[in-house]
Formats: sequence, structure tokens, C-alpha cells
Amino acid sequence: MVPDFRQDYFSLFGLPRAYRVDAGKLDRAYHAMQGQVHPDRHAHLAESERRLSMQWATQVNEAYRTLKTPLLRAHYLLRLAGAETDHESNTAMPPAFLMEQMEWREAVAEARAAGDHHELEKLMQRLKRHGDGLRAEIERDLDANKDYPAAADALRRLMFIEKLEHEIEDALEALES
Repeated sequence: MVPDFRQDYFSLFGLPRAYRVDAGKLDRAYHAMQGQVHPDRHAHLAESERRLSMQWATQVNEAYRTLKTPLLRAHYLLRLAGAETDHESNTAMPPAFLMEQMEWREAVAEARAAGDHHELEKLMQRLKRHGDGLRAEIERDLDANKDYPAAADALRRLMFIEKLEHEIEDALEALES
């Protein structure tokens, strides 16, 4: 197999370029590709060919990780469409969302300080539902409407939600140890 490093990640795995991905198909395509590109299969080749094999395996792994992770997949699709999220510089959010974020952060801090495992779990469930709603919004904006600015906005909000989910996971781990 001759690697084509210009190929987008969806084409690499024979998938349509869409936010909604058939996870089973992605997994099967990845494992089939890994069987072909794994560096151990090319250990007997010349140094340059082994290096190319390693680059190709790295590309396949990165492509899989990107398409497997909804947040990364949305970023990638926006980049392919030429619509960057500007998440490093564009932190403008609707005031209602910012207020909600502040309330959630306060609730997490209070539950953490009180050692309230049950309250942290409840907050996590609320955030997961909110994140699921944002992922559905992103899917609609990317796949059906091709509304890239709206998808980028929803993606920035999802980044906030996932960061807060990680904070809750950390708090739960700290309580369990």
C-alpha cells in the first residue's frame, strides 16, 4: 500500500465526510488498516521504507483518534470546510451560557468542598445531557445545514462543557482516594 498523506481522514477509512460516523465501520477500517501499516510488518525493509511505514502508521493512528472523538471530529470537519473555530481567540459566549457555566462551576466547587459524591454525580449527568444536546446541534449544523459558524459556536460551548466534565471527574477521583 502506497501512502497518500494528502488524503483526508474520512477518505482514508472509506467513510463519508460527516460528523455522524458509523463507529463500527470506523473501528473495522482502522483495524484493517493497522494490519497493513503496522511498523512490525515492515521491519525487514530498508530504513527509508521503515520510516515511511512509521509515518503512515502515525497518520492512521491520528486519523482514527480524530474521527473517534466527537470534539476532534467536529474541529477537523470545520477545518476541512475552511471554517476554523478560533477557539483560542474567540471566547465570546452568549451571556446565558456564561451564567450557566458560572453556576455549574460554583456547584462543582461546593460539592467538592463538601465531599458530596452524589451531588457531583448529579452534576455530571446534567452536563452529559447538555453535551449530548450540543453534539446533536453540531451534527445538525455540520451534516444537514452546512452552517459552519453555528457549528463552531456550538463546538466552543461543548469545549466548555467537556472541560467541566473533566473537573468533575477529577473531583470524584479525589473523593474516592
